[in-house]
Amino acid sequence: MTSTNNVQSLETTLPYDNYVSKEIYNKEMKAIFSKNWILVGHTSQLANIGDFFTLELAGEPIIITHAKDGNIHALYNICPHRGTRIETSEKGKKKILQCSYHGWTFHLDGKVHRTPNFDTKDLGEFSCMRSIQLAIRNSMIFVNLDPDAKAFDEEYATFLQDIGQYDFLDSLILCRENQRVVEANWKAVVDNYLECDHCPIAHPGFSRTFDLSNYSIVPSDNYSYQCSTVRNKEESDGARFYWVWPNMMVSIYPGNGNMTTTQLYPLDEERTLAVYRYYFANTELTEEQEELIKFVDQVREEDFGLVELLQKGFHSKAFGRGIYSPTEQGLQYFHQLIGKAMNE
Repeated sequence: MTSTNNVQSLETTLPYDNYVSKEIYNKEMKAIFSKNWILVGHTSQLANIGDFFTLELAGEPIIITHAKDGNIHALYNICPHRGTRIETSEKGKKKILQCSYHGWTFHLDGKVHRTPNFDTKDLGEFSCMRSIQLAIRNSMIFVNLDPDAKAFDEEYATFLQDIGQYDFLDSLILCRENQRVVEANWKAVVDNYLECDHCPIAHPGFSRTFDLSNYSIVPSDNYSYQCSTVRNKEESDGARFYWVWPNMMVSIYPGNGNMTTTQLYPLDEERTLAVYRYYFANTELTEEQEELIKFVDQVREEDFGLVELLQKGFHSKAFGRGIYSPTEQGLQYFHQLIGKAMNE
């Protein structure tokens, strides 16, 4: 009888079908990735006027530019004339953007420059590329595809307050970038990040570095953070690892003042593009900084191997869902936000 009562008290996770269903994936693109603030880059990627980079978010082509007005702009990378994708390069520097279909050209703020066979005065709403909500905080660039979404500062006020303790963030620049297609659902990658029960087994190097007996995962408002002391060092030297709803991870190392970010872009229901970037005060990295990158890469690869193995298990008929351990508060909070966004 005691065993039965214990089983009944267990709390269960999201159904495994949520990690393999094309229908649910399509709903997530509309309900989550098209309606929330998503990290897309860093101002150091757009240091000079004319710089730009492109990406795809929830199936939408986007271009981020540093225009002549000195501002950074987020635009749909689509020509208003007939809907052609305008810029095909991943990044670069240009004075003018040109559509390769009919030759329309645009300034980097999205306004038309020249429109063959049209009088630019009569174009109305077709006189510019469509803009996207943009927010820049601590040099990180966020966009929101929902024009009616709440302001970034309102949605993430507590997170901004928390990272306000690090006064070096605005001085960092992007120094290294790696990308990897993970053969797993994006939520599986986040799930793995939001618990450290697997750390002693899967991450021996991480476990030797951090004091797991003093490891905490703290859910907050639209984010959570993980922290611990670094063995044989003071608590103030410890790193703090943030997850920010829905798909962003930020690790801040105050010891020598650096940061890493991970952006998860779902490709389909069983593949995720992971973009991870390293930010330091300058591009000439020390031996210690190179060792940190090697350490972080190793932990990531260990995690990617785990979630790819996990993704295969989601297809089994053995179980329909999992259960939370007593230490997986961060994971539970993430799943609650998923349910809220999907109206479940």
